Amino acid sequence: MVMQGYKQTEIGMVPVKWSVSDFGSKVKIYRGGSPRPIQDYLTQAQDGINWIKIGDVREGDKYITSTEEKIIPAGVAQSRTVHAGDFILSNSMSFGRPYILNIDGCIHDGWLTIQKYEKTFSKNFLYYLLSSDSVYQQYISMAAGSSVKNLNKEKVSALVVAYPDIKEQERIADALSNIDSLIATLEKQIAKKKAIKQGTMQELLTGKRRLPGFSGEWETRTLHEISNEMVDGPFGSNLKTEHYTTERQVRIIQLSNIGEAGWNNANVKYTTFSHAAELQRCIVQPGSILIAKMMPAGRAIICPDNEKSYILGSDVVKVVPNSSVDSRYLVYATKSQFYLDQIADDTQGSTRARTSVSKLRKTAILFPEKDEQIAIADILSEMDMEIAALEGKIAKYRQIKQGMMQQLLTGKIRLV
Repeated sequence: MVMQGYKQTEIGMVPVKWSVSDFGSKVKIYRGGSPRPIQDYLTQAQDGINWIKIGDVREGDKYITSTEEKIIPAGVAQSRTVHAGDFILSNSMSFGRPYILNIDGCIHDGWLTIQKYEKTFSKNFLYYLLSSDSVYQQYISMAAGSSVKNLNKEKVSALVVAYPDIKEQERIADALSNIDSLIATLEKQIAKKKAIKQGTMQELLTGKRRLPGFSGEWETRTLHEISNEMVDGPFGSNLKTEHYTTERQVRIIQLSNIGEAGWNNANVKYTTFSHAAELQRCIVQPGSILIAKMMPAGRAIICPDNEKSYILGSDVVKVVPNSSVDSRYLVYATKSQFYLDQIADDTQGSTRARTSVSKLRKTAILFPEKDEQIAIADILSEMDMEIAALEGKIAKYRQIKQGMMQQLLTGKIRLV
C-alpha cells in the first residue's frame, strides 16, 4: 500500500515531490590514473602536486586535507586532476566510502571522482547520501557473484538515488551534521582522556610518581616468579575443528578474544567437556590472566566470568598470579613501556612478532607492595570507566545517526 503523498519506486517509497534518477545522469564520474613507474614522479619539491592515496585518510574521516606524497607536474597528464569540493570514492579499499576534498591534487586508478554535482545536490547532502545504507546495498547487489568487491564508473553511474530540492537537502544535511558534531566532540574527549591515562600509566607503573601514603621499595620480578601457574595452550593438532561443538560446553579462548580494552566476545567457539578433560593443564578459570603470543605479542587481559569454564587456544598463555599480585595491576603493567620494550626485544627479527611462554616467563614487571598495586589499579580503572562511558555515548549517537539517515534520506521523516 502506497501512503498518501508518497510514490513507489525501484528503491522503495519516497515523497511524491522527490526526484528519482540514475546517479550518472546528474554528475560527472571519472576514474583516476597513475604515472608509471610512480617512483619516478614522486617529489619533495614545493611545486609538487598532491598525490592522494587511501593512506591519507583515517577511518571516520569526511574530508581529505593533506597528502603524504606529491608528484612532479609532468605526472599530471597521466593522472586525473581533482579539486577542492570534489568527491572521491575508493573503488576497492573501504568500497565506495565517500570523501570530500579540501585540497587540489591528483588521484590514481584506485579512486573514482565525482564532479559537477552542484546543480542537483548540496555537497553535504551528497556526502550523507553516498554514505547511506541504501547506496551501499546497491553496491553489494552489483558486486554479487564476484569474489572481489570493486567499484567502477559504470556501477556508480547506475546507482538509483532519490533526493528532494536543494533547500530540503540542506536541512537534512544540517540535522545529520549536528549529530556528527556531537560525535566528533566526544571523540576528542576520549582522545584527551586516553592521552592523560597513558601519561598517568607511565608515571604510576614505574614509580616515577608515588601516590600519597606510599613509600615502600619497588621490586623487579619476572612473570615466572609471581605466578602459581603459567602454561600455554595445546598444540594445534590437539584442539582442531573436529573437537568443536555447537553446544555451550567449554569456551575456547582465541587470540581474537584478547582485545585492546579487555575481553572481546566475538568468534565464539566451544569444545566438549570430554575433550577438555584430556587437556586439563589448559583449563582456565575466570580471573586468570590471559596473554597473547601474537597479534600483538604480549597483550594481556583478565579472563571474564561470562562462561563457567574455558580452555586455552594454542596461541594464548594462562598466568595465575600468586597472592602478592593484584591482577588488575598486572594487566596494566603489561601496557607499560618497560614491559613492551622487553616484548619488542624478544620478537626482533621475526617477520610476524611472536612470543612464547618461555620468553614470557623471563619478562620482568615492576612491583610495589600489593596495597600500592591496588591503589594504582583503582585510579587507572576509574579512568577506564570514564572512557568506556564516553564510548557508550558515542555508540548511542552513532545508532541514532544511523536511524536518522534511514528516515531522512528516504523521506519517511520530512524537514519542511
